[in-house]
Amino acid sequence: MVEWIEQFFLETVGRELCVLFCAMLPIIECRGAVPLGWALGLPWWQTGLLSIAGNLLPVPFILLFIRAVLRWMSGSRVKFFAKVAGWLDRKVQKHKGTIEKYSYLGVIIFVAIPLPGTGAWTGTLIASVLGLEPKRSFLCAVVGVLIATVIMTVVSYCGLGAIF
Repeated sequence: MVEWIEQFFLETVGRELCVLFCAMLPIIECRGAVPLGWALGLPWWQTGLLSIAGNLLPVPFILLFIRAVLRWMSGSRVKFFAKVAGWLDRKVQKHKGTIEKYSYLGVIIFVAIPLPGTGAWTGTLIASVLGLEPKRSFLCAVVGVLIATVIMTVVSYCGLGAIF
């Protein structure tokens, strides 16, 4: 089964799209996409570009639509949607102090920290809920993703390569 999954992703989807799609996933983002690119043998520059592109693709949609989606989910009769909306609201409340304190610089810092739970998805979610201006929030997310990708690229291609 594992061989089939590996064959499907590597031969059907391709290494490049695997990295791009991995970077689009919440929580994983470039923090997982860059090590994946390294493990798949992609050059550092290609992994970096794919990770940045994949990580930033969802950001405009989050900035523009997340508040409406959360309102809809909170009022939904489907309990799962209401639970997810509640979980996202708790996540926003937990981290909003950092972004409120530093405003747009807070968005950059929050997105740039290469740890699970921080990143473009959560940073732009918080920025949107706090009512920060979408264009500036997007630019801050871009800067944060660039920083996080550089950190992960250095760690993956220099640090991990030296260990293994």
